[in-house]
Amino acid sequence: MRIDFRRVLQPAAFAFLIVCAGSAVGAEEEGAAAAGADWRTWRAQNEVASIVSLQRGARNFFSYCQGCHSLKYLRYSRMAEDLHISPQQLEAHLLPKSSKPADYVTSSMPVNDAATWFGKAPPDLSLMVRARGADYIYQFLKTFYVDPSKPTGVNNLRLESTAMPAVLADLEGLKRADFKTVAKEGEGGGATSAKAFDHFEQVSPGKMQPAEFDGFVRDTVNFLDYASEPTQVTRRSLGIWVVLFLLVFTWLAWLLKKEYWKDID
Repeated sequence: MRIDFRRVLQPAAFAFLIVCAGSAVGAEEEGAAAAGADWRTWRAQNEVASIVSLQRGARNFFSYCQGCHSLKYLRYSRMAEDLHISPQQLEAHLLPKSSKPADYVTSSMPVNDAATWFGKAPPDLSLMVRARGADYIYQFLKTFYVDPSKPTGVNNLRLESTAMPAVLADLEGLKRADFKTVAKEGEGGGATSAKAFDHFEQVSPGKMQPAEFDGFVRDTVNFLDYASEPTQVTRRSLGIWVVLFLLVFTWLAWLLKKEYWKDID
């Protein structure tokens, strides 16, 4: 029996070329994302059903966000149960010493002090993803840039003049936003000029590589998405069975209708 190695190797070579081409396209897209030219098209692509991602997101939230922001509609005990966090791990790593598992996730920062330091009290994040969307939060966390004219020294493309400092700058690094002047039609029909964002330029590196930082932000947004509706995974899985029940019930109702009306023509 002779084996035609050309027929065996040809599909493998074709698949290898596809993978290489996909890697090149992915690298190109990653470079464009790093430059930030199309930041409005960035998507969180989070998976609320991923327990591992939610666990990492909880770690990120309590390490970088909980000092200022609260989740006043989420209890520690509920979070631990949903995220498969043992009582020992909850008490050792997440639960403040003065809190109990049945308490809600609140910030330790006094509201009056926060308003004095930042100009306004940091908002509660319990329903932030439901109000703004996961993509909005993802874009917000990734579009901070250096702006010496602001009190915090930074600004944000997604939320202009935000009072929030760049708390993730040590992970992402600092970057500068370059703007370009574009022509814009005025209200009276005359041409005017406006400033439009062009690209980001890295000023100083952070502790994480771009891909690693993207994963960090996605996990954080994923956890906030979960916190906005802890029952959403159960609701979606239950919804499938409800739809199947309705389909079966409709089929039975149709059979019953045929039985009742079979002698009436």
